[in-house]
Amino acid sequence: MALFLFLIIVAIVLGLVGVAANGLFYLLIIGVVVLALDLVLFGVRWSRRSHRHHFVR
Repeated sequence: MALFLFLIIVAIVLGLVGVAANGLFYLLIIGVVVLALDLVLFGVRWSRRSHRHHFVR
């Protein structure tokens, strides 16, 4: 969970710097990509956890 929050903060900072600084639009794009990858990683980890609890003895 700490990695997820850290990557969210990194994506926000990169996005803000990309918007605020002239000529650094690529940082905004990198921030969006980091955010998207972070959400995919979170979704994969969430789905793995939910499948483990469905076993019935």
